[in-house]
Amino acid sequence: MRSLNPRAGIDFTSNDYLALASAPRVKKAVLAAIEAGTPIGAGGSRLLRGNCAEHERLEAEAARFFGAETALFFCSGYVANFAVLTTVPQKGDLLVLDSLVHASIHEGARAGRADFRMSAHNDPEAVAGTIRDWRANGGVGRVWIVAESLYSMDGDFAPLKELVALADRHDAFLMVDEAHATGVYGEKGGGLTAPYEGRENLLVVHTCGKALGAAGALVTASGVLRDFMVNRCRPFIFATAPSPLIAVAVREAILILQQEPERQQRLIELVAFTHRQIKQRSWKSPSNSQIIPYIVGDNARAMRLASALQARGFDIRGIRPPTVPAGTARLRISLTLNVAEADVRAMLDALVEETEGAL
Repeated sequence: MRSLNPRAGIDFTSNDYLALASAPRVKKAVLAAIEAGTPIGAGGSRLLRGNCAEHERLEAEAARFFGAETALFFCSGYVANFAVLTTVPQKGDLLVLDSLVHASIHEGARAGRADFRMSAHNDPEAVAGTIRDWRANGGVGRVWIVAESLYSMDGDFAPLKELVALADRHDAFLMVDEAHATGVYGEKGGGLTAPYEGRENLLVVHTCGKALGAAGALVTASGVLRDFMVNRCRPFIFATAPSPLIAVAVREAILILQQEPERQQRLIELVAFTHRQIKQRSWKSPSNSQIIPYIVGDNARAMRLASALQARGFDIRGIRPPTVPAGTARLRISLTLNVAEADVRAMLDALVEETEGAL
């Protein structure tokens, strides 16, 4: 039974990786926009009166920054994934989903027109085998390979180079959810897909509510795909546009990525420090990113351990099935610029002590 709990303790659970959610520059940009007359709400869908100059400025800046031909702004990453997968892949196409992709991708695949298959996690050969089997059984449509660049619960990276090559070899599209990599990885935080942006067979979802500290999501793609979504995508056509003030906040966050690269560098250094501390404590982690899973296994024990750490002042949450596979209940530890190295040391010491005390 889930419940909603207030914020409390040192932040080891949010996705506010670069501490932009409360950054003074973003606040000033939004306040300036309000003073200049920018409305809080868009007042309608983008195809009616809801298309604001703030949306268009954001999309132009995002396309330039990420190196894509175009960008399209949605109200959340969940909606963006669902919208793309229920609009662009057609009946007769095949979606090949990594088994650990976000729930929004699973929902979009189930609700869409295309057939879909699950593929073993981070296994390009398994993806290739799925495509070959589908073709051998009469599949003639377009293939869509769908992955995350950085997985939200395991903290491991996708083999993007191999997936790009697979997409080229099979005349397929590659869709990549950069939710946890945008702002953190790539040149100036452009994401792990940065070397490949601008390709006609690539579509990328850049979430704006994590490292960018605001809300919404930007889909970067070719102009043809953007036009198709504007004309056919029901979650875009029939929804009130995102707040123009949120568009202002996201645009300012993108400018901060470019003008304050020290934020990204500080986070990378904190991640490296934390993983060194983990090794010193003889704890093996499958991750080398800012997302660190501490696998417990048993659901009740994972939640007891999370509660014990919260009682000691560390905001760490337990994650249970069905969010993660059965038998892999865990603590999901998230590193952000909201914490310092001393906080990390104290948290890891407390984790070791509470784990040993529970044995």
